[in-house]
Amino acid sequence: MEYNIEKQHQKGKLHAIERINALCDKDTFVEIYSGVRHNCTSFGMEKKDIPYDGVITGFGKINGRKVAVYAQDFTVQGGSLGLMHGEKIAELIDKAIQSRCPVIGINDSGGARIQEGVDALCGYGDLFYQNVRASGSVPQISIIAGPCAGGAVYSPGITDFIFAVDKISQLFITGPKVVKSVMFLDISAEDLGGASIHSQKSGVAHFRCESEQNCYEQVRKLLDYIPHYYGDEIVQAAKIKFDEKKKAKRIQEILPENPRQGYDIRQVIDCVTDDDSFFETSAEFAKNCVTGFAKVDGRSVGIVANNPSGMGGVLDCDASDKIARHVRYCDAYNIPLLTFVDVPGFIPGPQEEQKGIIRHGAKVIYAYSESTVPKVTVITRKAYGGAYIAMCSKHLGADFVYAWPASEIAVMGAEGAIGILYAKELADPNKAQEVAQKSEEYKNEIMTPKIAAKRGYISEVINPEDTRKYIVKSFDFLLDKANMDKPLKKHGNIPL
Repeated sequence: MEYNIEKQHQKGKLHAIERINALCDKDTFVEIYSGVRHNCTSFGMEKKDIPYDGVITGFGKINGRKVAVYAQDFTVQGGSLGLMHGEKIAELIDKAIQSRCPVIGINDSGGARIQEGVDALCGYGDLFYQNVRASGSVPQISIIAGPCAGGAVYSPGITDFIFAVDKISQLFITGPKVVKSVMFLDISAEDLGGASIHSQKSGVAHFRCESEQNCYEQVRKLLDYIPHYYGDEIVQAAKIKFDEKKKAKRIQEILPENPRQGYDIRQVIDCVTDDDSFFETSAEFAKNCVTGFAKVDGRSVGIVANNPSGMGGVLDCDASDKIARHVRYCDAYNIPLLTFVDVPGFIPGPQEEQKGIIRHGAKVIYAYSESTVPKVTVITRKAYGGAYIAMCSKHLGADFVYAWPASEIAVMGAEGAIGILYAKELADPNKAQEVAQKSEEYKNEIMTPKIAAKRGYISEVINPEDTRKYIVKSFDFLLDKANMDKPLKKHGNIPL
């Protein structure tokens, strides 16, 4: 098979076959359906021979394990999707479901093949249907390695993880030309739907990579953290690296003396997970929370955490969506969940109310409550109000909840509570000492984790340096956890 490789190189991009070879283990890729051609006879298409109908499909191995891969070839009819092009990908996904292996799609296409009309739309429809069938059965990863416009964006949108590449990736419902003609707005493709837009602002892309080669390396790394099909066992690594003494010392120094001061929750994550094992997802989006995967004693776990260095760790609409999606992914593939809590509450104010913080916040509650995987929660500092409940509290099914001694668990912080309970006294300067005394009483008698421990809401109050030990032993105990009985129903109705 001859490929027009130089044409892609002139654009600073790899060719479809080069991309596949960069992704797969050496000499493992096997192409299938290379002889497929379109059957359109309108607008001069009967005279056109479109090799493999513009998409290379096949299977190979990554890290020694089987994968299904397809790559659209922009040098062939702009990588446009026609009926047979769509059917090739749909057939590949169906085969991946049957063979129980991940599907990786490399998208580089001008969109629907206009000459094929409704047949092109049929190709998209068949593809979307298989994307949905595969969801929760086998992981689906999308790499955006060129333009991805119109209906083409919805296949990646259904998949589990989207990788974008700087100065190469473009995703949008309608391109700059249509935006200009309809909205009279001049905007570049990069500003409309470039990699930074979707990794930082929309949250559509879970990873932003500096180059194509870096992207394929990151995909290979991700596949080392996740099960390759539903029911795939997470195998414990033979060798585990963890500098116990160094990290036990570090974790005691993370919390600032000032409870209002922020800190990066990644420091805590690093101190309790295997050395250099944290692999973050959606790192540039909703920075008030952190999601990703890590290894704990050699086994993969899903990480969810409030991040006080971003907006104080408060839950807003974007953070809620990010957390809920990650929790549901981990639950779908039986990946245990480790949650770190330092949350002052759900964000107040008209802007987030109008965006639907109630609806978005409810997704977090729904996702955690629905999940049946082993769940361990660590409260490091603040856990206030509805956000405390939402962040995998015992009340939502956490198996074990641990709290550090300085943590605060209450309806709200002392300042807010005293402001409501003693509003009249606050207005009287003569009662300042009484108010101060009540504030201390609230902190010592209401907010302390000892109260939650007495009620059985906290499994144990632990010292920071003992956190890793409790996490490892808890997950080890929960290793064979059985799914709890569920009410008879088809499925629930998550507040999307």
